[in-house]
Amino acid sequence: MVEIEARYDGNKKCSLTHQDGTTLKTDAPKDIGGEASAFSPTDLVAAALASCVLTTIAMYAERHDLDLTGARAHVGKAMTVSPRRIGHLPLSVHLPASVAEEIRPVLERVAHSCPVHASLHPDVDAPIEFLYDL
Repeated sequence: MVEIEARYDGNKKCSLTHQDGTTLKTDAPKDIGGEASAFSPTDLVAAALASCVLTTIAMYAERHDLDLTGARAHVGKAMTVSPRRIGHLPLSVHLPASVAEEIRPVLERVAHSCPVHASLHPDVDAPIEFLYDL
């Protein structure tokens, strides 16, 4: 089990420390009284989705001698109002145009199986678009 320590620093900000010593800070968004000086907790969910999809695809690619260096993703995040929660996480994944046509559906299935995507509540709309444009 991974251990993460969270400390409330006041003024809607927190400091997070991973068991390996890596730290990051969060801040609430401006629309709820924060300064938006760092990722919000829900921003981290969006970032985790993008990172997890890229990492999961890359792990598959490495096992099959595919070089996806430079692949990138862009994620948006829209909140619902009542209740306030993440409602929409559209993700675009940009992969090299050199990826063979027959491999593309496999990479796309792998992306949808990433642990973060699989952990999202079914009410969160999290479509993934794949673009072979790099």
